[in-house]
Amino acid sequence: MALDTNLLSRRKLLAAIASVTLISASDLKAFAQTRAKVVVIGGGFGGATAARFIKSYLPNAHVTLVEPNPIFTACPFSNLVIGGQRSIADQEFGYRGLVGDSIEIAQALATDVDSQARTVTLDNGSVLRYDRLIMSPGISIRWDALEGYDRAAAELMPHAWKAGAQTVLLRRQLEAMENGGTVVMSAPAAPFRCPPGPYERASLIANYLKTEKPASKLIILDSKDTFSKMPLFQEAWAEHYPDHLEWRGASNDGRVNRVAADTKTLYTDFDEIRADVANVIPPQKAGDIAERAGVADATGWCPINATSFESTRQPNIHVIGDATIANPMPKSAFSANLQAKVCAASIARLLSGNDALPTTLANTCYSFITSDRAVSIAGVYRNDDGAFSSVDGAGGISPLAADASIREAEALQAEDWFRTITSEAFG
Repeated sequence: MALDTNLLSRRKLLAAIASVTLISASDLKAFAQTRAKVVVIGGGFGGATAARFIKSYLPNAHVTLVEPNPIFTACPFSNLVIGGQRSIADQEFGYRGLVGDSIEIAQALATDVDSQARTVTLDNGSVLRYDRLIMSPGISIRWDALEGYDRAAAELMPHAWKAGAQTVLLRRQLEAMENGGTVVMSAPAAPFRCPPGPYERASLIANYLKTEKPASKLIILDSKDTFSKMPLFQEAWAEHYPDHLEWRGASNDGRVNRVAADTKTLYTDFDEIRADVANVIPPQKAGDIAERAGVADATGWCPINATSFESTRQPNIHVIGDATIANPMPKSAFSANLQAKVCAASIARLLSGNDALPTTLANTCYSFITSDRAVSIAGVYRNDDGAFSSVDGAGGISPLAADASIREAEALQAEDWFRTITSEAFG
């Protein structure tokens, strides 16, 4: 069966939006005279991309990326590591490309931000001064939000929601589990990083169980009754994993209210479920530095002016990526990458005495449902007047009841997207 032409046209539209620049040739000539200090906190898809684009727009600016880890481990595609289709080494990226762009790398942890003095303090004692600060701190775990779940519990019941050691730990637990064992996953209430992520992970764990441990089963305990791409996932589960995956929503006693790590037991209002392997995805908030910088509000997330990405709580600080309150844009790598580009353009304008301009943004989230098939959801947004809004009739979702060739083609598109976004961010 041929690919749906609407699906292809949507892909072309989103690719065009993702590659658009707000900077004209005349702008670049004017911006080249700007000598400013820009500091970027966080070396993920948002921060690394922002640093590179700031330097391209403002070649005479001094750009410093603050990131404590020499290697970035990507969350997109990490569920394939958990499912056994990919190596963790394939998720790892360094910062050599940024150094080649004359971006200074401060391999340290940002411990404090003084918005009045415009300084960032690092854990090695250094103090960086800035004219503009971009924060892309990602997420942190709310360790006090789920009774019984703390850092020690995460070593027994991994969340794997920050790619790296936790990803490998969950994979090894699945490999060590005997055939016939039970895997239990808990999914949190929104908002959290990557809304479709738990359900892609569930699909790939179920795929592993079906092929390698067919007497085993995965139970998803969900704090919600609906979730991103729900019809597509449920269709896939019914087709591929009817004997290996069970989902319980909030109205079916799926909300987990406490855990016991020593026995790997998850408790709901009326039930307790013992797991051989437990994947607890806890509630989240913006990365810890956001609170210390004063850019996070009582929700734990960061309100921003959508046109410029400047914090509504602190001047001269811009926040992008998962940490932001950017509804209806989801928290995803695609969003962070595009927000970084728009933020960089806005800062270039502001430092040159101009206003930030509204534009069109987009997001596409791919999710694997088997080792070689994927589905997607896409949205298009505007950021006029400092607020985000969806563009009616744009974007869309993969068709239901699609031929296998469409799902396989989307998996290939997902791989192309991952290569593109990692190249843009890290070189």
